[in-house]
Amino acid sequence: MDDCIFCTIVSGDISAHKIYEDEHFMAFLDIHPQTPGHAQVIPKRHYRWVWDVPNAGDYFEVVRKIAVAQRSVFGTDWILSKIVGDEVPHAHIWVFPSNEAHGDVHALEENAEKLRAALR
Repeated sequence: MDDCIFCTIVSGDISAHKIYEDEHFMAFLDIHPQTPGHAQVIPKRHYRWVWDVPNAGDYFEVVRKIAVAQRSVFGTDWILSKIVGDEVPHAHIWVFPSNEAHGDVHALEENAEKLRAALR
């Protein structure tokens, strides 16, 4: 979709602090993080709602991988997730450490690198 910000990130026309990417999904840090490592996990193909993604099991496996990496990198066992869908009209799942997380919420590139390393 031409007017979808997340589709524009997938196409590479807008840069993002990517932490994960495979054939079907991408995860990147939120530009307005609530906690260090706050990520958006999206399907690369445009779907309006999470519930429209046909390979939902694979989608949630990616979310699980991100959450496990966040727990390790930011020193908290408590990872939150949120599915609402009103912010951007593209399926997305917020995954973010609790307020107990250790790290600088605004150090996006540093946090992205730590998460990429944990996901290798």
